Amino acid sequence: MLTVGRITKLFGVKGEVVINLYDTLPDNFNWEEQPFFTKVEELVVPLFCDSFARRGQRSAVVAFADIDNEKRAEMILDHELMLEVEEGDSDEFYFDDLIGFTVRIGRSKGEIVDFYDNEFNPLFEIELQGKRHLIPAVEEFIAAIDFEGRTIKFVLPEGLIE
Repeated sequence: MLTVGRITKLFGVKGEVVINLYDTLPDNFNWEEQPFFTKVEELVVPLFCDSFARRGQRSAVVAFADIDNEKRAEMILDHELMLEVEEGDSDEFYFDDLIGFTVRIGRSKGEIVDFYDNEFNPLFEIELQGKRHLIPAVEEFIAAIDFEGRTIKFVLPEGLIE
């Protein structure tokens, strides 16, 4: 959970509140799909937004579902708001992370020995059967990557490696 704001005061009589937004609120936060969470008596409770209107960079007026009067809104006054974030399961990797991986191209087996990061033509240097080859580092040529087994399978166009 990532703390992204605090409920600072009531706004109107229908349960709306003003929240102070922290710098940690993601730019791509979608209030229509993603609930806030807060702790109520040590329980983590989701708060779904019925409306979310920014007031400058650091605050917003929010109406939460099921909080429809001042009395209910007072119960969450001064509570911190959190978002659920995915940690560690990112599929993102960098091509130079693949140096040292075992390579399979058809029936041939080799190793990625280097990566050349050129913005116009990034290349893997691969050693196969004692010869070194340069292969374009493009996702279209990568059939599968096994990060645990440190292997990568390429499917290359005919004639790229002789």
